[in-house]
Amino acid sequence: MLSDQQLLRYSRQIMLPEVDVDGQEAWLNSRVLIIGLGGLGSPAAIYLASAGVGHLVLVDDDEVDLTNLQRQIVHTSERVGEAKVESARQALLALNPDIRVDTLACRLEGEALAEQVAAADLVLDCSDNFSTRFALNRACVAAKTPLVSGAAIRFDGQISVFDPRVDGAPCYQCLYREGEDEQLSCSESGVFAPLVGIIGTMQAAEALKLLAGIGEPLVGRLLLLDGKRMEWRMLKLRRDPNCPVCAAEEE
Repeated sequence: MLSDQQLLRYSRQIMLPEVDVDGQEAWLNSRVLIIGLGGLGSPAAIYLASAGVGHLVLVDDDEVDLTNLQRQIVHTSERVGEAKVESARQALLALNPDIRVDTLACRLEGEALAEQVAAADLVLDCSDNFSTRFALNRACVAAKTPLVSGAAIRFDGQISVFDPRVDGAPCYQCLYREGEDEQLSCSESGVFAPLVGIIGTMQAAEALKLLAGIGEPLVGRLLLLDGKRMEWRMLKLRRDPNCPVCAAEEE
């Protein structure tokens, strides 16, 4: 049961017929794993916390740097040098003290990654490297945990949802092949600050929709944003019958 304080705090979204009390309770009872507390993870975590997702698990092995503050809005100048997960935890609990926030200041790998993914209702991939994305995708397919994937570089962004619970749905590796992708990073290529805010906020929106069963998630669809022209393109994604991850999982 929602308390009077919770009914007041979340009143503007509870009044949405698609959300109502049931949707709010679904969010409060959810556990979401966020990988990366940088440009994408910052707005995503803020909106999930403010919406009342009851349990957030934050994962990042980096510390707050002055160069992060141009776009990583969950951090502050006063927290430069702190672990990003602890900096984010302080910000999220200041925004909503009713939620639970756990932190892992490390790079999850192997069994530890598999355990965290299996324990989560949903995973947000807000990382900035392909090795993490591929490992996270494999773990999500194995655990049948939905994955909301976002990426942004320069003026270009993309977002999709990979849900192994949906029959015939593609996974991240149906879209990209390991070893074939150019390794780009914000430190080398730059990034337009509002772009990561747009993509990260959309990741939060897709996560909330999935957790409460609202609307149609971006499963089988890839949205591409050209930030200079502010134009969106949508590509339909199909499962690769020879995918070494999701096709092999069903054999």
